[in-house]
Amino acid sequence: MKRTVKNPKVRREEILAAAEDLFKIQGYVNTSVESIIQRAGIAKGTFYYYFKSKEEILDALAHATVDQLCEVYKKIADDPEISALDKVRQMLRGPNHLPEKESYLMENLHRPENRELHERINIEIIIKISPILAQVIEQGKKESAFDVEHSLETIQFLLAGSQFLLESGLFRWNQEEKVKRIQSMQAITERALGAKPGSFSFI
Repeated sequence: MKRTVKNPKVRREEILAAAEDLFKIQGYVNTSVESIIQRAGIAKGTFYYYFKSKEEILDALAHATVDQLCEVYKKIADDPEISALDKVRQMLRGPNHLPEKESYLMENLHRPENRELHERINIEIIIKISPILAQVIEQGKKESAFDVEHSLETIQFLLAGSQFLLESGLFRWNQEEKVKRIQSMQAITERALGAKPGSFSFI
């Protein structure tokens, strides 16, 4: 039987897709390299040719998911017809911007067994999304919507705080507790960015 030789990029994407499917079904912690190999229908040597470990797959999925989000955010940030506040509103709408595949992955991140993937994506978001949001904040300063000295650093602190307290799933807030923290996040964001009270009521 003739051996099928696939394009390396295609083969790599197939391995990532197999791993992503398993992470969704049983979580990152409960997924072994062996199970990824079986689902992808490849030899062990083929897996290790493309990835050194399961953690390297985790990195690749985190990069791919956030890169997809970056493309959407960058398109919004670069639109000269949209005000800074409207850009922030659009960006903070959440996974509605993402294609179905990436949106489903983001929704599954809150499962305890996917905590490692969630944390890795949060790090990528702070590294890659913060500069795009900072670009919008700088626009807002010119429009007198914001008054903040260190746009990038302020955005990074706001993102890190909101992700840890509200999206990590570590604290198990009930609905009332979560609402109070979201209201506090709104007030903190407005003060930190020098925005008018109520500017971030959409949060």
